Amino acid sequence: MGAEKIGPRPKPRTVLDTNVLVSALLFYGQPSRLVPLWQQDEIVFLISRDVLNEYLHVLAYPKFRLTDTEIKALVDSEVLPFTEPVRVQTRLRAVAEDPSDDKFLELAVEGKADFIISSDKHLLRLSPYTRIEIIPVAGFLERMDRLK
Repeated sequence: MGAEKIGPRPKPRTVLDTNVLVSALLFYGQPSRLVPLWQQDEIVFLISRDVLNEYLHVLAYPKFRLTDTEIKALVDSEVLPFTEPVRVQTRLRAVAEDPSDDKFLELAVEGKADFIISSDKHLLRLSPYTRIEIIPVAGFLERMDRLK
């Protein structure tokens, strides 16, 4: 019998809900610790057209005081180069209280995600969804710290 080769641990395939992404990009605190994880290729950051459109829509809220040029530069430099695009064909109706959250589940299912990182109570209530764990930022960061 030969020794079994143990390869590198697979990187967690993740979906970030919009509030988590916006907090990670614009504010200091726990969510900002996610940025180096996706930019240093420690996680697989999944994205779909619908989710990207929501990110862009929310970043344009007046309270963030970002111009269209700033939003484009931020997303083009800090997000898109580090994502794995997923073409979503599955349509779900899983979040009765907020159907707009279904896009995150659809992306997670199609992208074979391990995690949805969210602070949204409607999503968190569904965890686990199929085999996808829906987890707050702090819980995800604790998991990543234990893997190091």
